[in-house]
Amino acid sequence: MSHTVIIGNGITGITAAITLRRQSPQEKITIISSETPYPIARTALMYVYMGQLLPRHLDLYENWFWKENRLELVQARVTAISPEDKTLTLDNGSHLPYTQLLLSTGSTYHRFHLPGLEAEGVQGLYSWQDLEQMQKTTKEVTQAVIAGGGLIGVEMAEMLRTRGIGVTMLVRDAHYWGNNLPPEEATIIARHLQEQGVHLQLHTELAEVLADEDGHVRAILTSTQKEIPCQFVGLAVGVRPAIELAQTAGLDTNIGILVNEHLETSLPYIYAAGDCAQFRNPPPGQPSVEQLWYTGRMQGETVGMTLSGKRTRYARGVWYNSAKFFEVEYQSYGQVPARHPEGTSSLFWQHPSKHQSIRIYFQEETTKVTGFNLLNTRFRQEVCEKWIKENATLETVIPHLGQAAFDAEFHRLPLKELSLVYTQYREQRILS
Repeated sequence: MSHTVIIGNGITGITAAITLRRQSPQEKITIISSETPYPIARTALMYVYMGQLLPRHLDLYENWFWKENRLELVQARVTAISPEDKTLTLDNGSHLPYTQLLLSTGSTYHRFHLPGLEAEGVQGLYSWQDLEQMQKTTKEVTQAVIAGGGLIGVEMAEMLRTRGIGVTMLVRDAHYWGNNLPPEEATIIARHLQEQGVHLQLHTELAEVLADEDGHVRAILTSTQKEIPCQFVGLAVGVRPAIELAQTAGLDTNIGILVNEHLETSLPYIYAAGDCAQFRNPPPGQPSVEQLWYTGRMQGETVGMTLSGKRTRYARGVWYNSAKFFEVEYQSYGQVPARHPEGTSSLFWQHPSKHQSIRIYFQEETTKVTGFNLLNTRFRQEVCEKWIKENATLETVIPHLGQAAFDAEFHRLPLKELSLVYTQYREQRILS
C-alpha cells in the first residue's frame, strides 16, 4: 500500500491530506507535527490570549474527523529524512517509511543576532508554544516593546493592549509597514495605532536587550541609543521558511525549499508547499515565496491532487490579502506596490475623519486597472478579480464601482467622491 507522509499540520498540510483522501480512498496518510496533538487554526492564537476563544475552539475539526477519514496524526518532531531508503527518523527514536513525502513545515520567526536576546521575556509569535510562553511571561508585565511593524507586530500589540500593557513599537522605516503600504495608508494605520495606546517609534530599530540580575528583560536600547524600560520584547520583523530539515536531506534550497510549478522538489517523491516553499520560476510580478493563509490552502489543494497521481500545476490567480489593525480592516487585490513603479499610477480617496481609504492602481498609458488597496472598505473579491483579469479600464470600473460593494446597506461606497477624484485626474491629464 502506498504511504504518504506529511510533515506539518498547518493549513497547507491538512488541506493536502484531505484533498488526497478524497482522490485516493485507499491511500495510507500520516501527518506529523510536534506542535499540538490535533491541527489548530494558528491564525486565531491571538484570540485565545485575549480571552475571546478557548483553546479547544482552535481545533480545525472535531477529534473524530481524523479517525473517520483515516488520517493518522503523530505528535513528534522529524529529526532526519533519508531520501535513499525513504525513511524518516523521529525524535522518539522511531523510524517511519514513506512512499511519497510532503514538506509543509511552515515558517519560523526571525531572530536577530543582537546582544541580550537570550534574556527571559524575548520571543516571537508563530506557534502554540509561542502563545503559551507569551501567556506565561506577560503575567506581571506593565511595559512591552515590539521590534518590527508588520502584521505579527500589530497582533502582538493588540494582544498586549487588551491586558492594559503599555506598548512601544519600533519601526525602521519612515512609515508603518513601509514595504507594503503607501505613505497615505501607512499614516492612517499609524494614527489608529496611536489612538489605541501604541507608541510608534519610526526610523528606529532594536539594538540591544538589557537584562536584570535574574536574566529577565528590564529595558531595550534602540538604534538611536535611547533606553526604553520594559519587561517583554516581541520579535516581529517577519518570518522565514523553515528549511533546516530539507537542507540536511540534500534538497535544493534558497530562501525556501525550491520547487517547480507542480510543487516538486529537487528529489523524486518529495514535495514542498506552503510557507516553506519557494518557486524556482514564479510568474512575472508574483513572489517566489507565498506566506498567506489562502495561498497555503491553494498550494495544499494543488499538491494533494499531484500526490493522488493527478499531476496538477499551481496557478494562484489574482493576488489577495486581508488583515486587521485593531478595528481597521485591510484588503488588497492584484498588484498593490507601496511605491508606484514606472508607468503605474493610482487614484486615492481618503475619508476626511474616519480611518477609511480606497486606492485604485492602473497603468498610466492604458488606464487598465491592476489593483485595489482598501482600508475599512469592503469590495467583493470576485468583482475585483474579474476586472483585473479582463484588463478593465478606469472608464469601465469607476462608473460601476457599486458592483463591488460587499454590503451596500452597511458599507456605503463613496461613489460620488471617487468619481470626483477620477474627473480631477482626467482634467490634469488633459492639461499636461
